[in-house]
Amino acid sequence: MSVEQGELRKEKEIENFGLQAETRDIFTDDSLDPVYQAKARILNDALQEIGMGKYQWYLFLVAGFGWLSDNLWPIVTGLILTPVINEFNVLGPWLKLAQNIGLLVGAAVWSVSSDVWGRRWAFNITLGMTGIFAIAAGGSMNYVALCSLTAVWSVGVGGNLPVDSAVFLEFVPASHQYLLTVLSVWWALGQLLGSLIAWPLIANYSCPTTIPPSPCPRSSNEGWRYFLFTMGGLMMLLWVIRFFVFKLYESPKYLMGRGRDEQAVEVVHKVAAYNGKTSNLTLEDLQRAEKLGDAAIDDGVYMDTSALAAVRRKMGTLSSNHVKSLFATRKMAWSTTILIVIWAFIGLAFPLYNSFVTYFLASRGADFGDGSTYITYRNQVILSVIGVPGALMAGFFVELPYLGRRGTLAIFTILTGTFILASTTARTSNALLGWNCGYSYTSNVMYGVLYALSPELFPTKDRGTGNAIVAVANRIFGIMAPIIALYTNLTTSVPIWISGAIFIVAGFIAFLLPFEPRGHASL
Repeated sequence: MSVEQGELRKEKEIENFGLQAETRDIFTDDSLDPVYQAKARILNDALQEIGMGKYQWYLFLVAGFGWLSDNLWPIVTGLILTPVINEFNVLGPWLKLAQNIGLLVGAAVWSVSSDVWGRRWAFNITLGMTGIFAIAAGGSMNYVALCSLTAVWSVGVGGNLPVDSAVFLEFVPASHQYLLTVLSVWWALGQLLGSLIAWPLIANYSCPTTIPPSPCPRSSNEGWRYFLFTMGGLMMLLWVIRFFVFKLYESPKYLMGRGRDEQAVEVVHKVAAYNGKTSNLTLEDLQRAEKLGDAAIDDGVYMDTSALAAVRRKMGTLSSNHVKSLFATRKMAWSTTILIVIWAFIGLAFPLYNSFVTYFLASRGADFGDGSTYITYRNQVILSVIGVPGALMAGFFVELPYLGRRGTLAIFTILTGTFILASTTARTSNALLGWNCGYSYTSNVMYGVLYALSPELFPTKDRGTGNAIVAVANRIFGIMAPIIALYTNLTTSVPIWISGAIFIVAGFIAFLLPFEPRGHASL
């Protein structure tokens, strides 16, 4: 039987299932397990039939807390870096190194555990863990204690994006998957919120930055501690909302991927009822879809999968099975590899510049003779404000026919690197601010698309592991950023040149992605 005949037969069978909505898949038929793919189609159609309702909008809100946290805490360590260096008279990159190690551990642990034990526990724990240890870090008596507690709170932060993006994508209908990109507005708001709160606290309760450094006792430098107490308290509030106010159902696609079809159908009906709708999905629909997938193997419609692989996927709990699935076919392996490379390069380039941007602003301002602590944090707030429309516009750009996710990611990654390189030409604080405004806008578009594109290109049964792999690559290379900073002088332009060049290379690599998710449903 030809591929075209197989597609016609599948479409007729799906129509007989009684579902009134139909979606198109991202992946070609040789990319995934046929049984899983057939069932995922049915669940996608069921979610599309329900539509975007109250449950999904509430999920948009609470999942956004994860985006906010993911950008807030790297910004927090950047914002406190200058007063911490002044007080303890230490090398600042060690703080960023501790944070990136924690982020690496968190990305690996929470992402893989979400594929083994489900999405709910990871979704509900990460914010609380971050808040508790951030509050404790505010009372640090020395630099070692601060770095240690920073590493632990970062374990919680590291799990937010891989888990939260998977949770949101697995409940939203295909017609509204672009909202995964719009969620990045929370990412920009995290930076803005941190900068706004740091401005009065650190600017008014910190020692001035001088060249050469002058003595800075704790009694004159409490601002960064007040800031950590405030941000930690905010995380505890967001955790309470997630854990006690909003009831998260387990992902129906996760349940289906674990062989628990009856529970998957039950969750779909609960979401429909929550939205004031009804669903035509039945357990028999998924059972028939499984037979279709098995039949498709016999007919040769699917090229690189087997019934044994489907059984092993349902019964297995080892993460190695999920990893193998991400490289099961040539096209899938190419897509996964390109995503890993992009995440790794950006993982190095972004913290190499963004983590030290506040320090760059302060040190360059001192060099230019037109800077102060107040101006430094004022400029940081301006950069954060500029990032918000970038995150919002990302949702518009990814839906443009000739641009899509792939084109938007590539172009804005290249522009991000260009603005970073251009900032080295600044000779005043205002000129440096101007170039950084361009960088802030394009980097928020870039990250908004990247965070949405990656989970879309991973099938649900392996999405947590896929997110873990790219997040771990991102964090491993992120660890290299403070190491580079330790061996290069932050008062020179060397880290800036390295960062900008890596962004540009990553942008061109993004053009090589084989799949374009625009207008298709994730599986």
